[in-house]
Amino acid sequence: MFKLFASPYLPEPADPHAFSTEPPPRDPGPAGVLLVNLGTPDEPTAGSIRRYLAEFLSDPRVIEIPQWLWQVILRAFILTRRPQALAPRYREIWLEQGSPLLVWSQAQAQGVQQHLAAQGRDVRVELGMRYGNPSIASAIDRLRAAGCQRILVAPMYPQYAASTTATAVDRVASHAAALRDQPEFRFIKRYHDDPAYIGALAGQVRNYWAQHGKPQRLLLSFHGLPRRTVEQGDPYYRDCMETAALLRQALGADGGLVHVAFQSRFGAEKWLEPYTEPTLRQWARDGIGQVDVMCPGFLADCLETMEEIQMQCRDAFLAEGGRQFRYLPCLNDDADWTAGFAALIGKHLAGWV
Repeated sequence: MFKLFASPYLPEPADPHAFSTEPPPRDPGPAGVLLVNLGTPDEPTAGSIRRYLAEFLSDPRVIEIPQWLWQVILRAFILTRRPQALAPRYREIWLEQGSPLLVWSQAQAQGVQQHLAAQGRDVRVELGMRYGNPSIASAIDRLRAAGCQRILVAPMYPQYAASTTATAVDRVASHAAALRDQPEFRFIKRYHDDPAYIGALAGQVRNYWAQHGKPQRLLLSFHGLPRRTVEQGDPYYRDCMETAALLRQALGADGGLVHVAFQSRFGAEKWLEPYTEPTLRQWARDGIGQVDVMCPGFLADCLETMEEIQMQCRDAFLAEGGRQFRYLPCLNDDADWTAGFAALIGKHLAGWV
């Protein structure tokens, strides 16, 4: 009688141990590491850029105005014009292997995997992009398919901001919400002051200056945010300034050359100041002839570093009378950084591997 009652709701399991009173021990499998970066178009074409921008600029953490109003502006004005304007800029920086952001992010993921494996850690590393491909959802699915019951999420943003780190966490959570057997998650919030990160930046600067000589000033150009977001409690500005202070300290006597500015303004409202391009223009007018620029908030070179800084800001500085503009690349596949990133991730994996 019980079997007749139960069978419509609880069919006989294919696995005879599935409902056993003494199930076999569960293998937690390898630990998973999900590296998350912002994202990139798949191709340097207007159509691909339009798809990417539609997803990116529809995120309410990125554009914090009422969506009913913003979607009208986005679809009627921005997506009809901006992709065509951006396509030539993307083509200028595109690498033979693909988008620079994707190429360098993958290199870091591979480097972290190799360092962790060399330490004897049973870990699987996957890269996911918050917008575009490979998606966060697909990366989580690949880790689950590899048997990962525990996943550490490591955003590739050293400084925390709601529009970068928090939205990556949101996307992980939204994908997990659709899963019946959810993995256990941990999240790295920030590492703007991590000794390995600061050391890699300082090493990059010292090595470059040893080969090419020192400039009159070194400008750290961080990505900007609307000023109101910081006034509302976003810690991003403080994180950036702490990174700059620690880099000055690491450079010792040369730390006095370091200055800070913010790039990539969008829209008419006030953003974090000083702004990068106007700062460089004013320096040139004031007689500063030699500057180096680096973007420590970006772990991988992308449109904002290679085109906006290396091309647009260089041209602006030279047009105002500057004599020498040099761009120091992002950490990209820097060996010291991939080792340091793996060490940082290893600390957060404590108890799992």
